[in-house]
Amino acid sequence: MKEPTSVLRRPVISEKSYALMNRNVYVFVVDRHATKVDIRRAVEQAFDVRVDGVNTLNRKGKATRNRRTNKTGQRPDTKRAFVSLHAGDKIDLFGS
Repeated sequence: MKEPTSVLRRPVISEKSYALMNRNVYVFVVDRHATKVDIRRAVEQAFDVRVDGVNTLNRKGKATRNRRTNKTGQRPDTKRAFVSLHAGDKIDLFGS
């Protein structure tokens, strides 16, 4: 079994993710090779909660351009996981 820290990279902090937190859904950037089962086990082990479901999506990195040299580059591709928790469970992302 993979370590939770190797599967979960970081939580996504945005207005959309805050709106989802009210519905007990949390968003994480995860390892690109992690499966839904790996993500479920990592969240359950790291935060001691019960997971109802996991949805994932792969995001292609945006093309970038250097202003000074006009060379193009690429931001890295990422994978995000939307984790639905059991009613009554909660993740305290900010430690308050």
